[in-house]
Amino acid sequence: MGFFDTKEQKQLDALANRIQMNFENNYKDAALLNLKEYEELLAYCKEHGKIKESKIKKYEDTLEEYRQRTKNHAHKDQKPKW
Repeated sequence: MGFFDTKEQKQLDALANRIQMNFENNYKDAALLNLKEYEELLAYCKEHGKIKESKIKKYEDTLEEYRQRTKNHAHKDQKPKW
């Protein structure tokens, strides 16, 4: 997060941090919801020119990394704790 980042870039960085924390705490459903928000905000920013072209690649790479981590997530993998 830089000093001259736009409001949207700060929002994307905050969402990326939240996704990472949710993964680390094994809250995959919350991570998936945040990932969807991240994807929608990135698409909006690209469409409306809110982020410089030079920074878009970084955010797209982050999005792809998180997509790979959630690719095989399914509720059937979760065992009941009771």
